[in-house]
Amino acid sequence: MNIGVLSGKGGTGKTLIATNLAIAMNGTYVDCDVEEPNGFIFLKPDGISSYDVLVDYPVIDEELCILCGKCVEMCEFNALAKTKKIFVFEKLCHACGGCEMVCPTGALKYEKRKISVIDEGTSGNITCKRGVLKIGEAMAVPVIKELLENLDENLNIIDCAPGTSCNIVTSLEYVDKAILVTEPTEFGLHDFKRAVKLCEIFKIPHAVVINRVSEDDNIISRYCNENNIEILSSIPYEKKIAEIYSRGELLAENDEYKRIFTDLIEKIGDLQ
Repeated sequence: MNIGVLSGKGGTGKTLIATNLAIAMNGTYVDCDVEEPNGFIFLKPDGISSYDVLVDYPVIDEELCILCGKCVEMCEFNALAKTKKIFVFEKLCHACGGCEMVCPTGALKYEKRKISVIDEGTSGNITCKRGVLKIGEAMAVPVIKELLENLDENLNIIDCAPGTSCNIVTSLEYVDKAILVTEPTEFGLHDFKRAVKLCEIFKIPHAVVINRVSEDDNIISRYCNENNIEILSSIPYEKKIAEIYSRGELLAENDEYKRIFTDLIEKIGDLQ
């Protein structure tokens, strides 16, 4: 089973839930927030091995190129431009292969380039994986696919990127159940609604964890009650939790707070 942990916006505590849930459920942790992965800060895996993620990009043979511009016309992503020669903006290329197909002289071929590293290690009894996108790269989707196409057959906790972009859509293609993490603010509600809509489109069973709760009756709980969205848990807005988190420690290993995650596990099992 693949459990996706997502949020409509950044900073809601998504990684807090994902890392602690992976420990509590003894499942593989997969950090798909490849632009800013931070789950390893808390899980501190050992024995890390790494490999590169490579993508295709076009290379022009200027001796064969006749400057017909057909490759430029074909590209929907503006990765090619024609002036006195054909320029390639490799970071915009989606490696669809269209430009190579329309080139009449065979002047265009594909080569490989590195865009990311995938790290894998162990924390206690669990496996931890993450993608780390190179600085300046814009294409996170190939890295996310590489992470998710070789998942463990048992239980995987997928720490999705924040927001509702194509990065999230790619992750949701692999998710069986979704936990939406939000906070009781106007911004939290606005982006939470977008995340709910995504889960509905993909027909993924979903429920919510509300973080930083100071009052049980809040803007998120009212919306969930009005729209029949199950609230799995509410995490209190307490200084001690912030201190534990700031030290890179896990709530699931703290005697005062681990009950939050044991209760959460029981409710996830019933989520349909």
